[in-house]
Amino acid sequence: MSDFLFQDPEWFWLALLLPLWIVLRGRRGKNAALSFSSVAIAKDVTRGSRSRIGGFFFLMRLLALLLILSALARPQLGKGHSEIESSGIDIVLAIDVSGSMNALDFASREEIATRLEIVKRTVEEFIEKRPNDRIGLIAFAKESFLVSPLTLDHGWLLQNLERIQTGLIDGTQTAIGPAIGMSVNRLRDLPAKSRIVVLLTDGEDNVQEVPPIAAAEAAETFGVKIYTIAAGQSGRVPMPKADSSGKVIRRSNGEMIFGGYAESRVDEKTLGEIAEITGGKFYRATNPEELRAIYGEIDELEKTEVKLRHYSEFQELFHWPLFAAALLLGLELLLVNTRFRPLPG
Repeated sequence: MSDFLFQDPEWFWLALLLPLWIVLRGRRGKNAALSFSSVAIAKDVTRGSRSRIGGFFFLMRLLALLLILSALARPQLGKGHSEIESSGIDIVLAIDVSGSMNALDFASREEIATRLEIVKRTVEEFIEKRPNDRIGLIAFAKESFLVSPLTLDHGWLLQNLERIQTGLIDGTQTAIGPAIGMSVNRLRDLPAKSRIVVLLTDGEDNVQEVPPIAAAEAAETFGVKIYTIAAGQSGRVPMPKADSSGKVIRRSNGEMIFGGYAESRVDEKTLGEIAEITGGKFYRATNPEELRAIYGEIDELEKTEVKLRHYSEFQELFHWPLFAAALLLGLELLLVNTRFRPLPG
């Protein structure tokens, strides 16, 4: 970022005297020592002369004076930069990618989309609102997968978010405990003032490899706060057709194929306990509007304090107008003493 300014602009007030100089220069001089009955002869003698050059020299001196005033006003070019001091909130977003995230209960008449597609869109909005936070991304189902480590490069983070889909890992089960454990491991050794995990799931821990409550207690020990989100409706929900890996099957035009209904249930009790143990909060989202509002509330609860410090390094430029003024005056002096030398009086 570059800024141009005059350090001492009060010198320009002297420019108000220039019109007075112009008026005084245009006043009539003393009466002539000799009188002529006619100026016709003088007119013929001066035809084609360079008498107008005097006005040109006056303009040169006027411009030179303005340039000298500009030099006295000290023009400067400032090259500035800004530094951001933030409170240092580190966030891990843990997203369930089990097969049930293909459910179509978040779809509307305007758009047919899976739970996961709506979640990804909402998470993208959340990330874009927090440009000064380090954010990481974890996908989990039967196992947990690190999609992106904590980073300030949110463009790269969003590219990795787009890659998340069902079928990347075994989606037949959901392991919430290991997902919390991986999230805490990414946060615990970092010198952040605040560490949070936003964990979204539409199911219940049915692996029991690491009990979710034990994982939450470990998170609390390391000062990690967990916000839990139970996404989706309970009961029978419509599902698209999927292949053996759990990836949605689509027609050539991109449309999904209806695959029937499945039973959906989520362990709200355990998710609530996880949030309570770590000092976070539990949320329930049964439609896209509620989901968007939840991420919006978390964004408000975990505000990043940003301080902007601006620095500028100024380069003096007064020598340029001073050099230009000297050049104009030197040119006038040269012309007056050579090509436009006045006749002896």
